[in-house]
Formats: sequence, structure tokens, C-alpha cells
Amino acid sequence: MQAARCFDVDARPSARSQASWLADRAVQALRDEALLSPKPALVDARGSGAHADLDLPRMLRSAGSLRRPFVDMALAGFGASPDGALRTRLAAIGRVAEQRMLLATQGSNAHRGAIWALGLWLGARALLGAQAGAQAVCETAARIAAHDDAAQASSPSSHGARAMRRFGVGGARGQACAGFPQVLGAGLPMLRRRLAAGASVEHARLDTLLAIMTELDDTCLLHRGGEAALLAARRGAARVLELGGAGSEAGRAELLMLDAELLARKASPGGSADLLAASLFLHAVTPSTNPPIHA
Repeated sequence: MQAARCFDVDARPSARSQASWLADRAVQALRDEALLSPKPALVDARGSGAHADLDLPRMLRSAGSLRRPFVDMALAGFGASPDGALRTRLAAIGRVAEQRMLLATQGSNAHRGAIWALGLWLGARALLGAQAGAQAVCETAARIAAHDDAAQASSPSSHGARAMRRFGVGGARGQACAGFPQVLGAGLPMLRRRLAAGASVEHARLDTLLAIMTELDDTCLLHRGGEAALLAARRGAARVLELGGAGSEAGRAELLMLDAELLARKASPGGSADLLAASLFLHAVTPSTNPPIHA
């Protein structure tokens, strides 16, 4: 099986250079999320977590395989409007990205949710330009996501889609159409607040993940462990933060207890991990009082 060919886009050198820079930030965000440890029941440097079909090398290969479609997603946004045409274009490139991911992982879903969120943000950030703030990027991404994808009906049903129907939650599209409230209201503020306070990059990122977990109706958790797993993850994440976060001795101990509990349930907060990567990307490509972060 050969990798699907990405779209050829006639773009000015300046646009292609900017698109390449944005794509590099997106890939780096996925790599940083994968390498971050210890994450509760997620793939990290310690092992596969609750994901029998994934490991760190697969996650890193998947991230690298997405650079070319990420470039194309950014190129699609330059000079565009947040309309149905851009939604259709991004969705088509996203399907190519998923094929490349599956080839890189030998058929495992490493980044489907991240492709959705990052694709919208790549298009929105390219459309708006370098001075756009995080809220403007999220609002524009929401306007794009509100349009239907004509090919959606023919796409196979995902675990997330089945969890949405079963538990009556909005899922990835619901988050996008709402303007990514868990990122704007929880994840990104936590990341920037912790960094401004002098926390290490690792601790700031872990606390960002936990802040997202406390609020997100994570369809990965719901699919794997039902409402009990979602509630356990939310309570555990909130407890870690109450004890001072991943940078405190008590918070770290509680984080490892949460890891053990979710592993016992064979459930992981994969949707929250996707939004952690998205938060890292948004932090890197939008103005803030903090410089872009590097591991």
C-alpha cells in the first residue's frame, strides 16, 4: 500500500515558507505531547499506557508523517474565507493525513482527533495572519467547523462518533463549533500561567493536560470506560491540581495514582491529549507574554 499523495498547491514562496513554519510547529506539538511523561494511561516515554496498539515510536512516526498535509492545510488558509469551500478543502487534506498516519502506525489511530483540531487551526491561523490572537484563531476555526463536509456521510464511524451517540456529548466537532472552550478556558491559560510562574516545561504541560481533563467530555474515556471512567479522570485530575499540580510532591503522587486507576480501567484520556497538543501549537503560533516553549 502506498501513501496517498498530498495536494499540489500553487503558492507564493512567502506563503509556502509560512506554511512550512506552521506545519513544523504542529508536528513539534504532537511530538512534545507524545514525549511528555508521566501522562495518566497515555502513551509516553514509560510505555503504551492503556493503548495496546500504540507505543512511543509509532506516535513519533505518526507525527512526522503529518508534516506534508499540515503544510497543505496552512496553504489552503492563505487568502481564503472561513466558509464551506475551506471546510471541504481541509477535510479532503485531513483524509490524506489520516491515510499517512495509518501507514506510519501500521493501522493504529494515533492522531485522528489532533488532525481535526490542528487542521482547523492551521487554516484559521494562515487565514488571519501572524498577529492573530488565540481567541481569534479559535473563533475562526469554529466558523470553518460549522460548515458540513459533503464527504462526511461516506466516512466510517469512529469510536468517538459512537461514544457521542451513546452518551449524548458533542465530541470533537462540538468542541470546535463552540470555539474550543476547554483550550481557551482551561488548557492554554494553565500553560501560560504555569510558565509565567516559573514552572518547568514538563510540569506546565502536565498541568495543562490535567486542566483539560477536568472539563472535557472525553470520548476516548467514554468509549473505553464509560461515564465511570470519565468521572474518575475528572476527579483525579482536579485532585492533582488541588494538591499543587505535577510540580508538587503531593500532586505527583496523586498523578501516579490516577495513572494506576485509569490503567486498571483500561481507559485513557486520548481526547484530552489531542487538545494538549493543540494547546501547545496555539501557544507557539499566537502572541503571548511568554516566548514559544521548547523541550
